[in-house]
Amino acid sequence: MASKTSGIAAGDSAGGIEILPVTGTALLKRFIRLPDRIMARDPNYIPPLHSERMAALTPKGNPFFGHADAAFWLARKNGVDVGRISAQIDHLAKPTPEAPIGNFGMLVAIDDKAVFAALLATAEAWLADRGIKRAQGPFSLSINEESGLLIDGFDTPPMLMMPHDAPYVAGHLDAAGYGKVQDLYAYLCDTTAALPPRSAAMVARGLPSNVTLRPMQFKTLKQDIASLVSIFNDAWATHWGFVPITEAEVDHMAKAMKPLLHEKLIWFADVDGEPAAFGLCLPDLNAAIRDLSGSLLPLGWAKLLWRLKVSGVPTARVPLMGVRKRYGEGMLGRLLALHVVESLRREALAKGIKAVEMSWILEENLPMRHLAEAVGGRAYKTYRVYEKTLSA
Repeated sequence: MASKTSGIAAGDSAGGIEILPVTGTALLKRFIRLPDRIMARDPNYIPPLHSERMAALTPKGNPFFGHADAAFWLARKNGVDVGRISAQIDHLAKPTPEAPIGNFGMLVAIDDKAVFAALLATAEAWLADRGIKRAQGPFSLSINEESGLLIDGFDTPPMLMMPHDAPYVAGHLDAAGYGKVQDLYAYLCDTTAALPPRSAAMVARGLPSNVTLRPMQFKTLKQDIASLVSIFNDAWATHWGFVPITEAEVDHMAKAMKPLLHEKLIWFADVDGEPAAFGLCLPDLNAAIRDLSGSLLPLGWAKLLWRLKVSGVPTARVPLMGVRKRYGEGMLGRLLALHVVESLRREALAKGIKAVEMSWILEENLPMRHLAEAVGGRAYKTYRVYEKTLSA
């Protein structure tokens, strides 16, 4: 999980700051729970479920480790844990021999320049030792999981699988020599509002006779997951930062989030009988666990199940969607995407969900941004991906 680094060596201290490699369950628990203390005064921070984080950060619990290497560290000052960071190399990322890219993530620390500098130097050294020339992040752990640093939209809590950061973090990344490489947007859609007139007219005209809209069915879940992966990887292959999502990862997510899956919240559009577009909407788990302090014991399980299955949650997120490339740039592609999103909006409203977040969307992905706006969405959060060229 961790190894020696150059620069600040694992276990060494600089300026009274000690860097500890995370090895073993006890240190991993400290790593996972540290943000709960550092972010405790932020009213919009939501402690993640500790058991879910434990699974996500161990090879047995996360298929990500089947195609990636990662290491984790804690920073201590005056005998107290004050920060954490990860470094990872995803071997499914597009190869760039001239400047191989690695990632950092899981970055949380007190507002202390020296702590951030020590953590970032440790992650950079680990990456450089493995031939990496550029560090990008934060990704926790994959670009297909939590991506970017929140730089705008601190006044509302994050939705499922979206990060929430302290406002001071961006300044410490700037001070450490990191610069913007991409911004990512989250759009919030009011499901109770009528579609804008132009979009409503397009939906009312319907789809060509060779197109079929259908919801996912649990009895065909395996086939639908295969279709979802195929469409997603085809749709986004040429976009910045693309890393293919694997069937194992989607299958793992489906099993881990089975209580969140609803047949009417995953829609496909088939063209001539072939799956051509899809959209996946998940009830916002964060809204259901906000007051559980990261634990399902002793009564957390009962509260969570009641909120998900009986009372419901008022928000949801669309984390995955796509249209096959051969349709995506034409009118048919726009119609497929609009009808899939409208199906998700309609069914979400029927389940009492009042707002749906479409996220994340690349700032340069104008077709997706226009789609979000076409269904009444507004950009309400911005996340930034940073990059730094590493010295040899």
